[in-house]
Amino acid sequence: MNRPLPQYVNRDLSWIEFNRRVLQEAQDGTNPLLERAKFLSIVSSNLDEFMSVRMAGIQAQMKAGYTKKDFTGYTPAGLWKRLIKRTSDMVHDQYKTFREVMRSLAKEGICFRDLSELNATQTKAVDDYFYDIVFPVLTPMAVDQSRPFPLLHTKELYLAVLLDKDDMPPDDEPFFAIVQVPSILQRFVAVPVRNGSKKMEFVLLEELIERHINTLFNGYTPIAVHPFRLTRNADLTLNEEGAEDLLEEIEKELRRRRWGIPVRVEYDKGMHPYALQLLKEELELDDNMFEIDGPLDLSFLMRFAGSLPGYDALRYERIEPVYPKEFEHSDDMFAVLRQQDVLCYHPYESFEAVNDFVTDAAHDPDVLAIKMTLYRVSGQSALVQALAMAAEAGKQVTVVVELKARFDEERNIAWARQLEKAGCHVVYGLVGLKTHAKILLVVRREQQMLRRYVHVGTGNYNDNTAKLYTDVGLFTSHPVIGADASALFNEITGYSSPYEWKAFGVAPTDLMDKLFGLIDREKAHAAEGKPARIVAKMNSLSNQEMIDKLYEASQAGVQIELIVRGVCCLRPGVPGRSENIRVVSIVDRFLEHSRIMIFHNGGDEEVYLSSADWMTRNLTRRIELLCPVFDPNLRKVMRNIIEMNLQDNVKSSELTPNGTYLRQKDESQPLRSQFAAKDIARWKNYR
Repeated sequence: MNRPLPQYVNRDLSWIEFNRRVLQEAQDGTNPLLERAKFLSIVSSNLDEFMSVRMAGIQAQMKAGYTKKDFTGYTPAGLWKRLIKRTSDMVHDQYKTFREVMRSLAKEGICFRDLSELNATQTKAVDDYFYDIVFPVLTPMAVDQSRPFPLLHTKELYLAVLLDKDDMPPDDEPFFAIVQVPSILQRFVAVPVRNGSKKMEFVLLEELIERHINTLFNGYTPIAVHPFRLTRNADLTLNEEGAEDLLEEIEKELRRRRWGIPVRVEYDKGMHPYALQLLKEELELDDNMFEIDGPLDLSFLMRFAGSLPGYDALRYERIEPVYPKEFEHSDDMFAVLRQQDVLCYHPYESFEAVNDFVTDAAHDPDVLAIKMTLYRVSGQSALVQALAMAAEAGKQVTVVVELKARFDEERNIAWARQLEKAGCHVVYGLVGLKTHAKILLVVRREQQMLRRYVHVGTGNYNDNTAKLYTDVGLFTSHPVIGADASALFNEITGYSSPYEWKAFGVAPTDLMDKLFGLIDREKAHAAEGKPARIVAKMNSLSNQEMIDKLYEASQAGVQIELIVRGVCCLRPGVPGRSENIRVVSIVDRFLEHSRIMIFHNGGDEEVYLSSADWMTRNLTRRIELLCPVFDPNLRKVMRNIIEMNLQDNVKSSELTPNGTYLRQKDESQPLRSQFAAKDIARWKNYR
């Protein structure tokens, strides 16, 4: 007799499935070779974050003796064991794929060599590089009674070195030392091209250091040298209510992050047992030790694949974002927006439109105020420069900078200080809540009145990720949206009574209630025998109440189609519970990042864009935004984008009731949504 399927898929096990779909892209022989190498890099970077945050949290629960099951039925200890097994299997497959990709790259003339394979000229060149560039940066760290085990930084590469001495008694333990592989230098070292060869050849930096390890330990004989790498708990623990200055408190926590509790060690296959045992004892780790058959930390492949000149045939065809046609033939963006709303779909349409919007506002003498949220910003942000310029011109500039954006804290602190120096009012949001909403408000004086212009987006105000992520952004001068935007900033920056939103849904106060109301309306239509449909696209779905609400809607007869790139705890296609729910995931060249919701509403369709995934943190612990699209033409554009995703049969995988994903393939009529979207007329065909 078959056991009934559990109601929910565990969040962390679902994440493992997502990272496997990323690995599938590295394994997919139809992808260009250098792009496959990049996907291997992404698998490693994803796993680093998973270990330092999610696994670290489970580890902390176990150490605290927490044994309660989560809503998916797992105790921390039971989940930990399953995750260790599945991540181990995934890493094994990742390195098997790495070897396949490297063999294929070698056939194309891109080779990583063992140092013993180099000819005399090449050997001299890399030796000179070691003595001139690498050696001066290295610091050997001995471990003995007078020199305790050093602080190992998270996600840095180290060499564990065992040493012998001529006068040592044979039964004495070897000397132990650690050498950090300098992250300031590239992991891959180019060697001179052989005579008559067109091949590009490289050696790994850690192997070059190992070759010359004796130069760091005069009088000692190296017995064994093995790379290893530590991952620490990277989650910040902030006392926001007790902090006098949130910025200073976060700076302190960032310094503490270096001392986070060890979570994982990766080590070279065949590592000397003595060195391995010493690491286990010092770091107090046992079951999260990964033996790696290949170079540790494949994240270096991202830079490597992007740095090779002349291999465009091994990369995706370049996509040049086009400037939105609505703005293309006008020097006055505000005049355009008085006539119509404008929707931008990145990366196919250029983020320069957002930069220009703020820059124009900074220069415009009739603009009185600019207000915006910043969550993740690029290193050279034109937006930040424009905001500073506007403040220096005497405009009221208010910027809500989220200092707690994970792993971007230091960059955001630097931007906050720069903006404050320029005269901007910088706000760090509300205590206990991350400000994740993406909104920009410009207040302009026009003919004895004020008009508000708003940009609302699904993605960060970051021109780098706008080239790598799919996101939508809405420009509008709709007065209802403008009024809600002003009210939202008043709530974030000052004291304000609860506001009755005319258009927005705002977390944590009423976003979930608004979504529940929209779902219940579809249920009511289904009960009346009318067509009822919900289509929603997001990054993750893990909130139990939301999943239960969707189950209710499915049981009422509502047809539900979900495009969820990453974690999905909902189990679709289960008779009597979720047979009317379909879940697909698209993993391809660009990271699917947009959040779009469509409710059929008895034929009077409503379309929304949002900053929020349907996760507990987004719905209850963050300031998030759900914004309607009023323009019927733009609603059609959004529907076209969503339908194109749903019809993808090349890079789309469907979630099965048992929690696994099956790739949707149709060789006869293939549709790859991310490539089809290059034809902008295909989805922007409302005229």
